[in-house]
Amino acid sequence: MLPVLYSFRRCPYAIRSRYIIALLGTSVHLREVILKSKPSELLSLGGRSSVPQLVDVDGVRYPESLDIIFWALACSDDKKVVNELWPADSVQRNRIKAWIDYNDHFFKHWLDRYKYANRYPEYSEDYYRKKGELFLSRLDKRLSAKKFLLGEQVSLADIAVFPFIRQFVAVNQKWFDSTQYHNVRRWLASFVNSEMFNSVVMVKYPAWQAGQKNTLYPAY
Repeated sequence: MLPVLYSFRRCPYAIRSRYIIALLGTSVHLREVILKSKPSELLSLGGRSSVPQLVDVDGVRYPESLDIIFWALACSDDKKVVNELWPADSVQRNRIKAWIDYNDHFFKHWLDRYKYANRYPEYSEDYYRKKGELFLSRLDKRLSAKKFLLGEQVSLADIAVFPFIRQFVAVNQKWFDSTQYHNVRRWLASFVNSEMFNSVVMVKYPAWQAGQKNTLYPAY
């Protein structure tokens, strides 16, 4: 018996959850969800029915991506990797939290409006992109001196943020490729061009249905 992870392949919250789970080698049963036709097993959990969500073997529910990430960190026996991702030092932890908080509570707001500009006609797509670029500029400056956000080693900050930058870039890849955000491009490529990202994290699975065999994740 394994924990069950309800996921949606393209969702940045789900991507960061799957990335951490794969990196730590934690095994779960993955259930790919179609957002317009959510399975009754997910809906019957009550409350929020968004993804990702994880239910562990004791029936404890983890309804947010960060809940899932910290569950995976707590479950892992690889303390070296855990400490690299989430250092014991309180200063480093506060820096990680600051990057994630800004991404989740500020950048995500402008990302949604840039991606779905037709739903927010108050301003133009260009206006929303410029608002989002404030974060790209901040990232690029930080990454000019460091390989990753906290230094030369990847941390939870990088993994929690990069799926949202990936989504922002995908709105207009040609525009992004022409910008001065060279450090962001290099940093983002280190994730999205990696073997683990393409062969594990972003594998396409059919939508899960009741009675169907669960998918083991990560599949290696």
